[in-house]
Amino acid sequence: MAIGNGLDLNYALVEEMLVTFLQNEIRKFGFTSAVLGLSGGIDSAVVCELASRALGPENVLAVMMPYRSSSQASIDHARLMVDKTGVNAEVADISAVVDAFFSGRQEASRLRKGNIMARSRMLFLYDISARDGRLVIGTSNKTELLLGYGTLFGDMASAINPVGDLYKTQLWGLARHLDIPDELVSKPPSADLWEGQCDEEDLGFSYQEVDDLLYMMLEKRLDRATIIGLGWDSSLYDRVRTMVIRNQYKRMMPVIAKISSRTPGIDFRYARDWQATV
Repeated sequence: MAIGNGLDLNYALVEEMLVTFLQNEIRKFGFTSAVLGLSGGIDSAVVCELASRALGPENVLAVMMPYRSSSQASIDHARLMVDKTGVNAEVADISAVVDAFFSGRQEASRLRKGNIMARSRMLFLYDISARDGRLVIGTSNKTELLLGYGTLFGDMASAINPVGDLYKTQLWGLARHLDIPDELVSKPPSADLWEGQCDEEDLGFSYQEVDDLLYMMLEKRLDRATIIGLGWDSSLYDRVRTMVIRNQYKRMMPVIAKISSRTPGIDFRYARDWQATV
């Protein structure tokens, strides 16, 4: 799929693959519609566009879930995608839920509050899923999943995820192919968990830099000595590698202690493609 070397992709082919993926995966479970959180960021914008093309805009619900301190620009950018795609939309303000959770507790750190905001948003999405019979579509990209830059059972939760095998820089490429509004493509990436929050400042490196490094580590399977020999900083390599290893638990189903001869998720993996047959 790659065009030459590196992270460039044939984005027309990627679009076709992901639209087909959404159609097949949603319908095989007996669903015809989907719900997703629309943050105003590039990842959810791409997923919203793909879902609209796969299912038809009338079968997609985009939910905007601001907190009282959320950026107005994020809400405006989310509405741009609603207008562009024609999907259905709702607003679910999470302020009361988050504030109630921390009521009477000691002052919470920004990390704790950000985690509760992310999990509150997923709480709304799964409630809407139960209300409407919609499948929840995820928006976490490959870079975030590898680095653990997300909240377990929060923004990392979903039934299916069409963009989890695309690095962040590839998401930008796909966004341009899909004609996502430039306001979303060009702005600095942010989870908008607190005022002025910026992903790349939190991480301490740019997405372009870490994607190039992760590509060499994962796709090309180059070892440490080879990568350092190519001029990469050893401390950056070690930090990124540690993040990937340390956050493996976020990419797995809960590990089950093995007692019997056939343990769910270990040696008994009921293929969903079997449908109702045994």
